[in-house]
Amino acid sequence: MAQNPLSERYSDGSDVVEGDLLTSMAARGSCRVFEDRPVDDALLRTLCAVALASPTKSDLQQRDIILLNSPELRAELSRLVGGQAWVAEAPILAVFCGNNRRQRLLHDWHGVPFANDHLDAVINATADAAITLGAFVTAAEAMGLGCCPISAVRNDARAVADLLHLPDHVFPFAGLAIGYPVAPPPLTKRLPLAVTVHSDRYREDGLKDAVAAYDKDRTYATQRFTDSFGTSETYGWSEDKVRQYSQPERADFGAYIRAIGFDLT
Repeated sequence: MAQNPLSERYSDGSDVVEGDLLTSMAARGSCRVFEDRPVDDALLRTLCAVALASPTKSDLQQRDIILLNSPELRAELSRLVGGQAWVAEAPILAVFCGNNRRQRLLHDWHGVPFANDHLDAVINATADAAITLGAFVTAAEAMGLGCCPISAVRNDARAVADLLHLPDHVFPFAGLAIGYPVAPPPLTKRLPLAVTVHSDRYREDGLKDAVAAYDKDRTYATQRFTDSFGTSETYGWSEDKVRQYSQPERADFGAYIRAIGFDLT
């Protein structure tokens, strides 16, 4: 672990406060190579309990965690997210779901109309799932595990939902690979705090120059879509992200969300 990972991760992070937990959180990274070692069921259950104790909008608790213990289910989920070998080889896969169904069932049981059938219903459940995912990762890494979120569960959300038997108003938000890391994951620099932390109002002063400087710290050995874009001599973070999002992804996710009963008006 870096002695001061916050200073290493941020070009303008030398004045941040240090502490054991803060330092370990700052030094985290996505883990894609795991030991061939099982994760104890009691530990997983505890991590779920800790994660589900995290903040939730209005105590609605609109998030669920599905642990994939079956090797067959893990193999199928790996196929659905693009057949990435590291996903299939993870000792445990979990899927974090947004769940607006329970709230609607409560209304049915109490005979009270559900008056908030609009876009915010999706956003609330998504936020709950995201907060829970973050809390789970923090807790898991504190226990010596490594994790990597998998947004590709939304690439074919309907197929993932069918695999996990998700009913209407419950949707996959993100997967998570979990296991004991073979080695500490590399520390990846982040955008400067001056770009992403604002005082009193949003600002973009000096943004282009700051991104250009950041690009010099975030170069890539491989380049995306060279057939379309050729090879760049200065291929950094911003060009990689532009190329990544030059191709359509999950264009049918809105249709899937509508099909499971959400009104997005």
